[in-house]
Amino acid sequence: MVSTERVLTFAAMSLLVIVIPGPSVLFVVGRALAHGRRTALATVLGNVIGCYALVVAVAWGLGALVESSVALFMGVKLAGAAYLVYLGVQAFRHRREMRVANMDAPADERRGDLRSILDGILVGVTNPKGIVFFAAVLPQFVDHSTGHVPVQMMVLGLVPVTIGLVTDTLWGLGASAARSWFARSDRRLSMVGGAGGLAMIGLGVTVAATGRAD
Repeated sequence: MVSTERVLTFAAMSLLVIVIPGPSVLFVVGRALAHGRRTALATVLGNVIGCYALVVAVAWGLGALVESSVALFMGVKLAGAAYLVYLGVQAFRHRREMRVANMDAPADERRGDLRSILDGILVGVTNPKGIVFFAAVLPQFVDHSTGHVPVQMMVLGLVPVTIGLVTDTLWGLGASAARSWFARSDRRLSMVGGAGGLAMIGLGVTVAATGRAD
């Protein structure tokens, strides 16, 4: 249904867009620094689910509506930005509760995996970069002559989602490794947790302040 040539071309374009760190990457890094590897990986999973939800929305026409409506687009963007700031504030407020002794505690005691996945989903769905990419770029690679346009979009959408899963996982593992190095003392662990919180706050402010102005 979707030619190999189209898939490869779309994959190349997707890689070029994804390798440029955006809200998803910075969010994963911030979560890794603030909460550790398991939370970061759960966040990556949630973000992937959220990104594919955008693909489904675009495939059935909702994504184009969001991208074409300034008010709706701004509403989605600001909602995501506000949630990023909220998560960053929470991480910063609780930075002193981080202890080296807690690093070996079960991850579900430190932070629920389901909650982390849901956080990732919300950030993925409200990611302005994802909305614009899937609404503006994805439809260009569909072959309308073969029909089943929504199905083609959903198949093509698996390409950037898979690439994002791999790259975001690598970012999360790298950041969590750095966190483990800092965790040799409670003070440094508290500092890196605070840095992760500040990173998420800064990301939220950046997302809210940048983007389309039309």
